Amino acid sequence: MIYGRVALIGLGLIASSMFWAIKRGGLAGEVTGYARSAETRAIAREIGLCDRVCDSAEEACEEADLVVLCVPVGVMGAVAAQIAPVLKPGATVSDVGSVKREVIRAVAPHLPPNVHFVPAHPLAGTEHSGPRSGFAELFDNRFCLIVPQEGTDRAAVEQLAAFWQGMGAQTEEMDADHHDLVLAVTSHARHLIAYTMVGVADDLRRVTDSEVIKFSAAGFRDFTRIAASDPTMWRDVFLNNKDATLEILGRFTEELFALQRAIRTGDGQHLHDYFTRTRAIRRGIIEAGQDTDAPDFGRVKKG
Repeated sequence: MIYGRVALIGLGLIASSMFWAIKRGGLAGEVTGYARSAETRAIAREIGLCDRVCDSAEEACEEADLVVLCVPVGVMGAVAAQIAPVLKPGATVSDVGSVKREVIRAVAPHLPPNVHFVPAHPLAGTEHSGPRSGFAELFDNRFCLIVPQEGTDRAAVEQLAAFWQGMGAQTEEMDADHHDLVLAVTSHARHLIAYTMVGVADDLRRVTDSEVIKFSAAGFRDFTRIAASDPTMWRDVFLNNKDATLEILGRFTEELFALQRAIRTGDGQHLHDYFTRTRAIRRGIIEAGQDTDAPDFGRVKKG
């Protein structure tokens, strides 16, 4: 057991997966949970999600040794202000948001000086959301990036790292600004491109809906899977990681223009060299253990 009591605020995919992983690993004595929606709380009670589902965030956080904010990044500051008066001295407050600098700016000012704030971000997820979507294996062999601020108590950081490792994740520490730039490349811009491609397909009136669906190859299916992600969460991600996302989109646009020029002018060598270089990135991901080279013809997704 790493923490006596863990409070999960927000009961969607990540929080529900955390609960099942915590139980699998015996990482906490008790897990409390809270969701703003009464319907979500009712579902959580029905499926046994959390040892105790509370009707207020304050109740869930009382006497908790670890509080994890699993809500959209746009409301984390307000939630932190709400729970601050009941936080146990010496407790750790963390989060799972995919933006870090703005979360730190929003949350840190509300927390009392006698608690430890250790932001984190598990690099794991599916297109599904809600309390029924979680499963214990979500974090297995995935990375959880831990983003401590300068002067944060090392024992609190190491305890949180051990907690995530107990849920199956690999952990690594990273600076907040660097985190936001890396995620703009690996996740945020990718989602925006997927939303755009699916939107373009929808706008092509000469291609009927049935043809788009019927003839979807794996690449387009992946776009639609990504574009099915929680719209509230992704709205907040883009608004709160504006600078890094715009920088990466600018670079993407430059690369796209270069490819357009190569296609227009028949520059096959440029295209071949570019595709050879990008193919090597895929091999690196496989070698890092973050995917396999097994054929993916409609890969079955958990959750």
